[in-house]
Amino acid sequence: MEAIAKIAEERIRRAMENGEFDNLRGAGKSLSFHDETWVPEDLRPAYRILKNAGYLPEEMGMRKEIMNLRDLIQTIDDHEERLRKIRELNYKLLRFNEMRRRPFSVEDFPEYREKIYGKVIP
Repeated sequence: MEAIAKIAEERIRRAMENGEFDNLRGAGKSLSFHDETWVPEDLRPAYRILKNAGYLPEEMGMRKEIMNLRDLIQTIDDHEERLRKIRELNYKLLRFNEMRRRPFSVEDFPEYREKIYGKVIP
């Protein structure tokens, strides 16, 4: 996977040097992410209202913690500390799954999808 990341970085660097990213539509504007696929359809209007009011639902907070913890684990060199953080991540995934109406799905975490499929389907 590292080789693919290096190739992608090199291609991005070359494209930047060639000016291929200059004058793109929406340049200088912040990206807008409104992915609500994880929210049951009947709850989406309520979640939108809470989001606009500045309230972060517990599920969203937990998901954010899970993503941050996953990134942190990749940077830890100490084996014992990494194991502690992996246990914490597993606990948070379990809690996250329990607080949802529907069970955890790999589709809810697209960044894990290829890794999981790669291990399950060689």
